[in-house]
Amino acid sequence: MRQFILNGQKIVNGLVNIDGKDFRYLRQVLRVKPGDMISLRLESGELKAATVSLIDEKAHRILLQICAESGYNSRHSVTRGVQAEELTGLNEGVEFWLFQFITKAQKFEQIVRQATECGVLKIVPIAGMYSEKSSVMAQEGAKRERLERIIKEARQQSGSPVNTEVLQPHSLEDAIDLWNENPAEESLALVLYERTDFTEPLQKVIEEFGRDKIRRVCICCGCEGGISPSEIEILCKKGLFHPLHFAVNILRAETAALYGIAAVQSNIL
Repeated sequence: MRQFILNGQKIVNGLVNIDGKDFRYLRQVLRVKPGDMISLRLESGELKAATVSLIDEKAHRILLQICAESGYNSRHSVTRGVQAEELTGLNEGVEFWLFQFITKAQKFEQIVRQATECGVLKIVPIAGMYSEKSSVMAQEGAKRERLERIIKEARQQSGSPVNTEVLQPHSLEDAIDLWNENPAEESLALVLYERTDFTEPLQKVIEEFGRDKIRRVCICCGCEGGISPSEIEILCKKGLFHPLHFAVNILRAETAALYGIAAVQSNIL
């Protein structure tokens, strides 16, 4: 765990009370002890150092005390190796979105987990032509709590300062309208396409757009059946998306999303 994310817990007089599932996670999974240090990510996004000051086994409660100054003693930290506070400058001010055509539930959860670890800000599920109806219905059902838990776990493990959010499922047109609400001159939109028709090299697109101008990037990935030619046409004409084709092996939907995010980030950041 690179950090512990506060969701609703309040800091009162420099103290934070942890109970419920979070108590079980810290005590039974991480096996924290009094004196251990933890990186706390506040709801504001600020990172604070805290020490475990009290563990009440009967009440299932852990009391954390905010440190007056940041800084970690590796002998007492529950995190080994790189600390969350060392992960500075992530994405360097560039906001990443993922338009993900809805896959089967298990694959979609994997995509959410990996996108969160990569620092994607917004994940927009899209009910596409090739998305299975049962998968779309599952996204529209009561899965929000599970996805939020996956995001929290991924952020805690990776140390990501980005507050990743999965939106409600959108139609393709509605998702494009949402993306187009912000200035186009700062926003680069890319769609990964398994065919080579009308595609462009990633580096060429970035150079022509202007690397230093980029403040928002949207990466659109297909589901198990890919993206239909008509949907590609809508993305390109209405959303001004640039179609990309990577000359690699055929990738599963969950692999393609991670590969695409990593390739774009590596070429921009």
